[in-house]
Amino acid sequence: MENNNLNVLDEVNKGATMGMDAISFISQKTQDADLKETLNIEYDKYRKISDRVNKIYAQYDTNKEPHETNAMNKMMTWYGIQMKTMKDDTPSKLSELLMQGTNMGIIEGRRLLNHNTRIHQDVKDVLNDFVVM
Repeated sequence: MENNNLNVLDEVNKGATMGMDAISFISQKTQDADLKETLNIEYDKYRKISDRVNKIYAQYDTNKEPHETNAMNKMMTWYGIQMKTMKDDTPSKLSELLMQGTNMGIIEGRRLLNHNTRIHQDVKDVLNDFVVM
């Protein structure tokens, strides 16, 4: 079960860091003050989830750190945002892209919850908070 706990924490952290990456890339593309404020709030939520994962992770493995998005995934996220906003970088389009990414994170989180029913409660709590967020 320890391995399942680490796997779930790794996946949550990857989702949180991918969310932070996407928000950073999108934030650079907008001048809309309301959208920037919302992006900062959402970025902080992902950062807090990642911080929680890091604290919990040490209980299960003191020799490793949780997985984050790798350079290739970051590059693909950046490139995808650039391509999809080439002709339309309105706040509406930027929000749509973030919602698509958020939906993918929710689906992955629900899958993790459904397939890992025997994980420890602290891991389940952070996973559930990630999905609900």
